[in-house]
Parts: sequence; structure tokens; C-alpha cells
Amino acid sequence: MKRYRIFLMIAVLMSLLCRPGFAASPAQPPVRDDQPIQVKADELSTDNARKTATFTGNVTARQGDITIYSDRLIVHYGSKEREVTKVEALGKVRIVQGNRIGQSGRALYDNRSGTILLEDNPRVYQGEDMVAGKTITFYVNEQKSVVTGGSEGRVQAVIHPKGTGNNVGTGP
Repeated sequence: MKRYRIFLMIAVLMSLLCRPGFAASPAQPPVRDDQPIQVKADELSTDNARKTATFTGNVTARQGDITIYSDRLIVHYGSKEREVTKVEALGKVRIVQGNRIGQSGRALYDNRSGTILLEDNPRVYQGEDMVAGKTITFYVNEQKSVVTGGSEGRVQAVIHPKGTGNNVGTGP
């Protein structure tokens, strides 16, 4: 049962990233919940007292057409059955779906607020289009996103008009 709970938590994160609003792009078909979730890491540790499951070392989590890469993936779960409170991806975070790529040093999915926060040099690419800032926040339930610049710099965006090469999947 504990193993099922861990995979269910990861499925929640991955399904949310497939919703419209990721990279402010048109809607993609959602990942079906019955698709297998494949997680590979060098190590998995669970802490029932802290209600966490931590995958470390070359983490790859995949379901359907979306893949999350990171150095560490921490799933925080609540006291209710199948309740995920938050999921953190840390270190060299890369989220890939087709020609859409999100990169940052940290990604945090907060179930209570319904947000996915990318921080630590976040960038989101779709083909040749790119947006970057201090933080990128996706409001999952509202299908909107906010990019902030902060004191280190301003928001940056490169947008190619339709039909000028934005179908090439060329992230970094």
C-alpha cells in the first residue's frame, strides 16, 4: 500500500504538469491515470514520521509523454489516504513534454494552493519560444501563469510569431 501511495503522489504531479498553462501553450491531452508511472533513482527513502518519500540521485519520473528529471524528488503526503500536500524536485530540474521544456534549480507543486513554482533560474521553452525570470508560477486550477523578475533582473521572453520556426523542439 505504501508503494502505491508513492506512485500515486508522483502521478498527481505529473498529471498536473500536463494541463493547459504549462509554458502557456494550447491544451494537450491529459495523461491518463491508468498509464504506468516509471521512476528511476539511485535511492529511495521513506520517513513515515515526516510523511515523506525521497528519491535521490539521477531521478527520472515518467508517465505518458511527460518526464521529470532532477537530482532529488521529495513527495510530502498528508494524514488522509492518498493525500499529497506537496512535491519538490530539486537540483537540475527539467520537465519535458513534447517540445515544451521547463528548467530550474527547484520546482514545487503545492496541492493546497494549486500552484507549481519554478525558481532558481527558471526557464520555460516551447520550441524556440522562451520565458525566464526570478520565479515562474503556474496556477493549475486557473490555467494561468505569472513570471516575476525580482531584483536580479527583469522578465525575459522570446516569442516567435506563428509560422516562423516555433515548431522546433530546441531547448538547452
